[in-house]
Amino acid sequence: MAATSDIRELSQDEIKTLVAELGEKPYRAKQLWEWLWKKKARAFDHMSDLPKAFREKLAERTLFRPLTLVEEQLSQDGTVKCAFKTWDGHVVEGVLIPTPTRLTACISSQIGCSLTCSFCATGKLKRIRNLDAAEIVDQVTMIDDLALKHHKQGISNIVYMGMGEPLLNYANTMRSAERIMAQDGLGLGARRVTVSTAGIAKMIRKLADDGARFNLALSLHAANDEKRDKIMPINEQNSLADLKDALRYYTRVTRKDVTFEYILLRGFNDSLADAQELVRYASDVHAKVNLIEYNPIDGSEFGRTESEDAVAFMYHLEKKGIVARIRRSRGRDIDAACGQLANKNEPALKDGERVMK
Repeated sequence: MAATSDIRELSQDEIKTLVAELGEKPYRAKQLWEWLWKKKARAFDHMSDLPKAFREKLAERTLFRPLTLVEEQLSQDGTVKCAFKTWDGHVVEGVLIPTPTRLTACISSQIGCSLTCSFCATGKLKRIRNLDAAEIVDQVTMIDDLALKHHKQGISNIVYMGMGEPLLNYANTMRSAERIMAQDGLGLGARRVTVSTAGIAKMIRKLADDGARFNLALSLHAANDEKRDKIMPINEQNSLADLKDALRYYTRVTRKDVTFEYILLRGFNDSLADAQELVRYASDVHAKVNLIEYNPIDGSEFGRTESEDAVAFMYHLEKKGIVARIRRSRGRDIDAACGQLANKNEPALKDGERVMK
């Protein structure tokens, strides 16, 4: 019978059971687990200290379905946008974002997205499927390789801010984050991993109940329901009041602060009145605020806030006691900046993967 499941979808206990079924010594399970997650093996042939006969038996029972890097684009500012192909022929993007103090891997959780946020290019793509935990981790390991190639050092931070809504792929998001942070995995500290959500109240509560260790960011972008409804349809089922209750529960249970991501859209949400609404909302949940420069996308009605207006907006927040900063866009020239991931890569265009809604 042909192997049909990716070995990396097995839990540690399932790996132990598999090793026993194949007639191997128990210590082989530990070796195999380390090859899968700590040593980042992407094929059985890479597992050099496992007997060949054992590797052949593993290949009969299971398989690898790793992502493949099919394109990389280098921005003038050092940002690298990656196109990855999945085992079933789909394309998903990730980004290496360099700054003077860190190298960040921006990774995707879904192929496409179902949320249709009006300022985001990914929201115009059809959601095809969730990424498996192993496919999410593959993005990290390959972007880390690119960091070493282009910047001579590995990544320091990871953000789930690429394609898709991580909390609509909850199990795989949690499992991939655990593998990224685990000492028998990639070993990245929890404070260096951030999961960003458009705001699903019940799943934010579940994060708290499940003891999530990573940082949480909420894509807010407006602090009143009327405006947020216009740009983020998910707000109609997850109002700002519901989100506030969930976030306060999360911070109380986890004892971790949250960060609000707020894209400044010229003439829509960038006035001082908007800033004051944001002050009131952020104060209620003790949130920090990242102000994000808007990056143009095809067919959008929005424009970028003028630099002096963005600074005035930030100063108003700070004057009212809100920790705020302006996050400068990187990789805009290759459509790699925040909100621009839309599979404008050669593999996706060639294979007809750039399916728009």
